Amino acid sequence: MSVSEKKFGVLQTGESAKIYHLENKSGAYAEVTDFGAILVKVCVPDKEGTLTDVVLGYDDLESYEVNGCFFGATIGRSGNRIGGAKFSINGKEVVLAQNENDNNLHSGPNGFEKKLWKAVEISQDKNSVVFNRISPDGENGYPGEFDVSVKYEFTEENELKIHYQGVCDEPTIANMTNHSYFNLNGEGSGSAMDQYLTLHAKYYTPVADSHSIPTGVYEEVAGTPMDFRTAKKIGQDIDADFDQLKYTGGYDHNYVTDNYAKGNRRLIATAYSDKSGIAMDVATDCPCVQLYAGNFIIHEDGKNGHVYTKRNAFCLETQVEPNAVNVEDFHSPILNTGEQYDSVTSYRFYIKK
Repeated sequence: MSVSEKKFGVLQTGESAKIYHLENKSGAYAEVTDFGAILVKVCVPDKEGTLTDVVLGYDDLESYEVNGCFFGATIGRSGNRIGGAKFSINGKEVVLAQNENDNNLHSGPNGFEKKLWKAVEISQDKNSVVFNRISPDGENGYPGEFDVSVKYEFTEENELKIHYQGVCDEPTIANMTNHSYFNLNGEGSGSAMDQYLTLHAKYYTPVADSHSIPTGVYEEVAGTPMDFRTAKKIGQDIDADFDQLKYTGGYDHNYVTDNYAKGNRRLIATAYSDKSGIAMDVATDCPCVQLYAGNFIIHEDGKNGHVYTKRNAFCLETQVEPNAVNVEDFHSPILNTGEQYDSVTSYRFYIKK
């Protein structure tokens, strides 16, 4: 295993960003950048042994400075939406930056994915890199100074582990995720809707309308197009005559995954392409996951001259429920003063036999 680094480019601020290349003994590798702690590439073998880059993204730093789709982004402090861009904590109202309708989406404008992080630890033995930053008190409205780190590790088993840790000097929200877009036939290969998905989730959280704030209740997936408990093509039911799918232009919903217990990392999802033979297992200690089918990719000039369009990939973003801080029955994202935030999500790639 080996970790190497190279210059990625110069930001508009004049600061330099680097790419870190995490390669295992088989030659498979992942690449991450200290700008936004973004996942840039995951190259794993297909059934013919050809290395295939299975995440969407860009070739140049300038595009990541824009990155309206959040390709590969580390999202923080809070993934997904907070309705009305406000919440109360210990009786005090907190007002956040609004950046989608009246909501706070992925923590607001210029979130963690637009910040230059510091590489504070590189391990050749673990094939890993740790990025750190201090999110100042009041950043996008979030209270407290949040000392946060993200560790990327790429194992010999082609498992990409993402480990989030943080501590804050005031009560705040910590609900971090990674916003990678996957296409198991390779980035730039077109629609991902013929790829199969299994989600170990009996329930999902329906949204009230096209603003995508959950109603606050759990509903069973059984008997609806939301059911992925048995593997099916992502696109099989995506255009069904079903209000939830009409609100969001396809899948963009939170699933409440089975067998959640605090600190327990378990398999929550498996995706598979019969064309490439590549399968991906998702394991996490989070209670929920957002399935997003790339409904709003319009025209993105991506890697290798490829143009990405609608539904060319899918996201599986581990998290607590959207707007959970405002719904008592949802899992709380509140991190108390001095409490250690600690969460791991992994994506393991292999050839399905």
